[in-house]
Amino acid sequence: MKLYGTGYSPYVRKVLVALAEKRQDFEHIPLFFHDTDPAFQAASPLGKIPAFDDDGFLLADSSAILTYLEAKVPSPALYPTDAKALGRAIWFDKYGDTEMFDVIIKPFANRVVKPKMQGKPGDEAAVTKALTEELPPIYDYLEAQIDGPYLVGDAFSIADISVVTGFHNLHLAGERVDAGRWPKLAAYVDAILARPSFVTALAARTSAN
Repeated sequence: MKLYGTGYSPYVRKVLVALAEKRQDFEHIPLFFHDTDPAFQAASPLGKIPAFDDDGFLLADSSAILTYLEAKVPSPALYPTDAKALGRAIWFDKYGDTEMFDVIIKPFANRVVKPKMQGKPGDEAAVTKALTEELPPIYDYLEAQIDGPYLVGDAFSIADISVVTGFHNLHLAGERVDAGRWPKLAAYVDAILARPSFVTALAARTSAN
C-alpha cells in the first residue's frame, strides 16, 4: 500500500489514522496537492490529496479510501453496522469534510501555510472572523451532539476521525477550543487526538515539510 499526501492535510490524516487503527503496513509519500509525480497523478486525476495505491488499485478521496479499507480490512470496524448509527457516522464524515474544513483550516492556512511554507503574508482578519463568527456555531452544534466518548454509539468510528482531524491544524495555528464555553467538545477533541492511532498519524506531519 502507498499513501500519497502530506501529513499536514486533515484529509490525509484521516487515512493515516484508519491505517493505524487497522494496523496496516504502507509507504507514506508526503507530497503536496498537484505534485507532478507521475505515480501520484495516475492515482489522483484531479491532483488532490490523499491518493492511494494498493498493489495497482488506484483511488483518490479520503472517504472513498476509508470505505475501501473498511471493506478490505473489516476489523477493527470504523463504520457502524446499525442502520441509524451508520447514517449518523456518514453524516459526520460529510460534516467534517465540508461544513467544518473550510472554516477550521483558516487559522492554519493564514498563520502556518502562507507565512511559513509559501513566504506570503497571512490574513489575520480572516482568522479573527473564523474564530469569532464562523467556528462558534460549529462548536455549539458539536457540543450538543457529544454524549459520551464517541460521536456515534459506543465505539470509535469514521465520525470521530473526520470531525477531529482538523482540530490538530487549529492547534498548530495556536488556537484551541475554549473549554469554559464548550467543555464537552474540548475534552472530546483532546481525548481523540490522544488516541494512539492519532498520535501515530500526527507524527507523520514531520516528514511532510
